[in-house]
Amino acid sequence: MENKMFCFQCQETAGCKGCTQVGVCGKKPEVALMQDLLIYVTKGLSAVTTRLRAEGKPVSRDVNHRVTENLFITITNANFDREAIVAAVETTMRCRDELLAELTDREGLPAAALWQDSRENFDSKARTVGVLSTENEDIRSLRELITYGLKGLAAYVKHANALQQENEEIDAFLQSALARLLDDTQTAEQLTALTLETGKFGVDGMALLDTANTTAYGNPEVTTVDLGVRQNPGILISGHDLRDLEMLLEQTEGTGVDVYTHGEMLPAHYYPKFKHYKHFAGNYGNAWWKQKEEFEAFNGPVLLTTNCLVPPKDSYKARVFTTGAVGFPGCPHIEVKADGTKDFSPIIEMAKKCQAPKELEKGQIVGGFAHEQVFAVADKVVEAVKSGAIKKFVVMAGCDGRMKSREYYAEFAKALPKDTVILTAGCAKYKYIKMNLGDIGGIPRVLDAGQCNDSYSLALIALKLKEVFGLDDVNKLPIVYNIAWYEQKAVIVLLALLHLGVKNIHLGPTLPAFLSPNVAKVLVENFGIGGITTVESDIKTMIG
Repeated sequence: MENKMFCFQCQETAGCKGCTQVGVCGKKPEVALMQDLLIYVTKGLSAVTTRLRAEGKPVSRDVNHRVTENLFITITNANFDREAIVAAVETTMRCRDELLAELTDREGLPAAALWQDSRENFDSKARTVGVLSTENEDIRSLRELITYGLKGLAAYVKHANALQQENEEIDAFLQSALARLLDDTQTAEQLTALTLETGKFGVDGMALLDTANTTAYGNPEVTTVDLGVRQNPGILISGHDLRDLEMLLEQTEGTGVDVYTHGEMLPAHYYPKFKHYKHFAGNYGNAWWKQKEEFEAFNGPVLLTTNCLVPPKDSYKARVFTTGAVGFPGCPHIEVKADGTKDFSPIIEMAKKCQAPKELEKGQIVGGFAHEQVFAVADKVVEAVKSGAIKKFVVMAGCDGRMKSREYYAEFAKALPKDTVILTAGCAKYKYIKMNLGDIGGIPRVLDAGQCNDSYSLALIALKLKEVFGLDDVNKLPIVYNIAWYEQKAVIVLLALLHLGVKNIHLGPTLPAFLSPNVAKVLVENFGIGGITTVESDIKTMIG
């Protein structure tokens, strides 16, 4: 039977409806099928763990990590390696079967908790359990909205786990939510409530990761990051995983090899712990979607620690190393050892034989405006607002992407009045952070809090300002939200903001294809969610 696919989990999905031939991201139908099957068996495993907890029996840390890893594997632009995903399906089924043996009561478990078959039949099963297997459009929409929120939550939890931070309550919720998505008796109202509960745990997950990062590496500081290159050979690290970066910096010290960040790894420069590494050279390039040109120009090896990987060209594919949830056929993969460490010596040895990176640009980026840094100048910020020097804060967090329509965000930033300040996090910043937008009384007009998960900082800043101004509603602050989204981590950030009561968020460049008209209507009516139009019109609407 011909491989078929249906995927609409990211912003770039074909025609803003769904990818059916091959993913816009480059994902092939046979990979999409295995991702669907991995989600199905992970829901089955989660139904078993949820039942175990109900019986008062513990669920191990390794099982919790299995669930978060599986969800991360299926995030957009993470894993394109069918064989690696098949292996994850088989591992998950073995894990589930071991736990089934511990259950006292199997009555009423869903089919996913009991399904058995050999890998030869995985494709045929996968075709029956994908997105379109839920016939009711609104139930499907809510199920997918929750699933994508859980994928984003799992990504953040996995990063926290890598830094020895665990939260059993989050893991238990994540698994119980996955199990509930198998329950055909769940109504639209119940799934809507679960959507908002997912947002609540999204806040908890981002708080867990914030604690993990700041405990391990210190609170981010305002930092100037070089954009040029040095003369030594280099390794380029992309993605989000700070623990991988830490191990790479430790292992490259004294080797004559420099380390550069790319994309979402830029904010690593803001952490005090990394500043004593003299060979931590700077940031190279831009957001994820430009990597084909930038990885080619870099000359040395590239380490992908998380999404977003663009299928590499043959000319540099042998220089792209993957690790963690990331995979691509033909790219060498660095496995984690039993003690949690990784051996990056193959990357380092390759780097030593490579030319220094080709310079793309000169200049600097200033960032590091996470919550503690902004709290430290809160009085100055409040005074600037009271005096009228700052009229509005504009949250422009989220993702960047390759669609031409995303130039809107660069034009919007340029067109903002000079008495506005942009609060940003995520790779959306690359549309405007290299522009010279000036400052207001010493406060830069672009305040970068860090990675997409550092949107938590922006939420804390808003809550702090609400407290300082003595307001009873976060929506009374002079803050507007114009957020760009691309993949599932942006979905959990959105749900987290909704849980915190934030309303009138503008989302673009298009609204998610997985929102049915009825579900979109609920979000518009209850939360004021809206799309974007033109720069001129939106500035009038948001800024006045």
